Amino acid sequence: MFGIFKGKSEKQKLMDKYKKLHEEAFRLSKVDRTQSDAKFAEAEELMKEIDNLPD
Repeated sequence: MFGIFKGKSEKQKLMDKYKKLHEEAFRLSKVDRTQSDAKFAEAEELMKEIDNLPD
């Protein structure tokens, strides 16, 4: 009931950042493949960090 007052967890914040990076990489893939690949690699590194977080 009072869960609405809790802030986002660290894992949720990182997942949001991952999603934004992935969307940006997709958008860049239509314009500049090199920048898109760099954003995708950054997103994958972030996912590795997320996987290492405890549940």
